[in-house]
Amino acid sequence: MAELHLHIEGTLQPELIFALAERNGIELPYVDLDELRSRYEFTDLQSFLDLYYANMAVLRTEQDFADMTRAYLARAASGGVRHVEVMMDAQAHVSRGVPLETCVNGVASALATSEREFGVSTLLIAAFLRDLPEDDALEVLEQLLAMNAPIAGIGLDSAEVGNPPSKFVRLYQRAAEAGLHRIAHAGEEGPASYITDSLDLLGVERIDHGIRCMEDPALVQRLAKEQIPLTVCPLSNVRLRAVETLADHPLPAMLAAGLNVSVNSDDPAYFGGYVDDNFVQLTAVHGLTTAQRSALAANSIRSSFASEARKAELLGEVRAWEAAAGSISG
Repeated sequence: MAELHLHIEGTLQPELIFALAERNGIELPYVDLDELRSRYEFTDLQSFLDLYYANMAVLRTEQDFADMTRAYLARAASGGVRHVEVMMDAQAHVSRGVPLETCVNGVASALATSEREFGVSTLLIAAFLRDLPEDDALEVLEQLLAMNAPIAGIGLDSAEVGNPPSKFVRLYQRAAEAGLHRIAHAGEEGPASYITDSLDLLGVERIDHGIRCMEDPALVQRLAKEQIPLTVCPLSNVRLRAVETLADHPLPAMLAAGLNVSVNSDDPAYFGGYVDDNFVQLTAVHGLTTAQRSALAANSIRSSFASEARKAELLGEVRAWEAAAGSISG
């Protein structure tokens, strides 16, 4: 399967936070791991973002970024991920004095050896913070292009409510001119109209989250007809109170409506699970069948920006897994 909705900063595990703080001589506001973990109870997206950005303070050097990325890749590979499209919040690092080259080169160095080391092909997505001005995002994008950063596309994340897609039309036009893929978070806490605007105003090829589309039957019909990819993050949605419990999650209804959904982890260090954990818990609560799990994995691969040859290779692996799982259950 592929993971298409993954923030690399959201993979920063508590143990690594303390290790990097020690390496860089940073005094953390937490006495120990238990105190840090006690703060992982969130009431909404903003309460998570406050801790997410605070913990980034330990990321200072290329080696820090590379170590974080490599740790995620090893864990993802062990959970069956074969292709990942990693989002990085460059603005969050530049704004605290870390050179753009440091964060980009650190993450990219780990991604460059990922297929050889872990069997996981990768692409890098530059995600922009929607609660900052568009001009700030445009400046960073121009710097990324000038340095020939190895990015495949751009995304839009952070606080959704009050920061509509219409704020970023010029950013997405510039990315299109540069030949970059375009994705955006929409319809997690924000309304279903943000999904429509991301498609029509920003020209995105993929929607991150998108669960609130179910509030708009006409939009559901459009998404199903056009097979727009929706990168759903069930455990994240529960932890951020976008849905009350996993039993309330709309994923089964989205599948039943013919939507092109995939399962992803979002920020696994904070939300209690990697992709395989999401599948395990979804199966336990919703009774996902082998065919449904196979369809979700296939959706993730088809919705990726991987080469057609890589997609064909991975789809073959999914078919082989489904056949083997079917023979075991039979």
